[in-house]
Amino acid sequence: MKAAVFHAPGKITCDIVDDPIIKDPNDIILKVTSTAICGSDLHMYTGGIPQARPMVMGHEFMGIIEDVGANITHLKVGDRVVVPFPIACGGCYFCQHDLPSGCEHSNPQNYGPEGGIMTEKGGGMFGYTDLYGGYDGGQAQYVRVPYANFGPRKVSDSLTDEQVLFLTDIFPTGYTGVMWADLKGDETVAIFGAGPVGSMAVKSAILHNAKKVIVIDTQQYRLDQISKLTGCETILWENAEQTVEQIRDMTDGRGADVCIDAVGFEPDRDLIDRAKAVINFEKGSVKVIEACMSGAKRGGFISILGVYPMNYDNFRVGQMFDKGLTIKAGQAPVHPIIDKLLNYVETGQVKLDDIITHRLALDDVAKGYEIFHKKEDGCVKVVLDPWK
Repeated sequence: MKAAVFHAPGKITCDIVDDPIIKDPNDIILKVTSTAICGSDLHMYTGGIPQARPMVMGHEFMGIIEDVGANITHLKVGDRVVVPFPIACGGCYFCQHDLPSGCEHSNPQNYGPEGGIMTEKGGGMFGYTDLYGGYDGGQAQYVRVPYANFGPRKVSDSLTDEQVLFLTDIFPTGYTGVMWADLKGDETVAIFGAGPVGSMAVKSAILHNAKKVIVIDTQQYRLDQISKLTGCETILWENAEQTVEQIRDMTDGRGADVCIDAVGFEPDRDLIDRAKAVINFEKGSVKVIEACMSGAKRGGFISILGVYPMNYDNFRVGQMFDKGLTIKAGQAPVHPIIDKLLNYVETGQVKLDDIITHRLALDDVAKGYEIFHKKEDGCVKVVLDPWK
């Protein structure tokens, strides 16, 4: 079959690899009809998260069931399903407590309570390094889906792939950042990052009746697109100080009720930022978290959706304490909320596919990664067709 294979940082190509097979009676084999490139995939592409051996990429995918294991009870060959990006067993302590990303069984080689940099990680994920289970992903014509009695959700033939594809990751992730903050309906929400996750956070804040949504990004074209789609206000990031001052100017000097980091540890950085990281033996930067902490009001809430794979010194504990901030971070708990989010799509309360800017054949995956990483050609979201 064809598959997007990671070989080394900067090198992801469409290769011919072996078809997946049933390895466990709880598996299904899915014929992938649509898949997408996620911002998290770029962390492998840039080398920000290490991976030594070749791996099939991708954790945003959906398709039609081609084969089922002996223990599969509610799915059958021919069913059309969308698949959450965390791989979760459904039966362990954390799965039973609505934290599928902490599944105790799906990452047996590297799982543990510590949450370390290179060991004791959380549950498995599709196509996201050996640290998270070493599972081949869904940027391919076929993919093996473990624990299929718990994860995949059937979707109606009345909905197109593109209408529901983002239920796999970016919509639940954006939604989670707003859900955590427990909006009452009259808040100002400042979202750092106008990429796919940030765009979904905007849509989620609107679903929760936020009074004002402010989006911050370094790319004017991305701000223009999300403003056109949602009517949100925007700030073009030039530096942290100016951005925070603008947020305060728009909120009577207090700051936003909620700040959402939809960027992570690899923001756009200048030479000074890069030099600081080298001196501190750190990878990437926490500049977006710092901007969130300054941009939030006293007593405000910060959701960290962007990935941070390591520890950082000089974290602003004093500022967090003095302002009385609440911070929550982590992977989205997709399984507990995906049915609710699917209903939003089915009833027309939210539209997901309007952020797609590029539709490419899987053969062109190298181009897709390049333009997404470099933010070229107006790229916001790339969807791949494995069968073109």
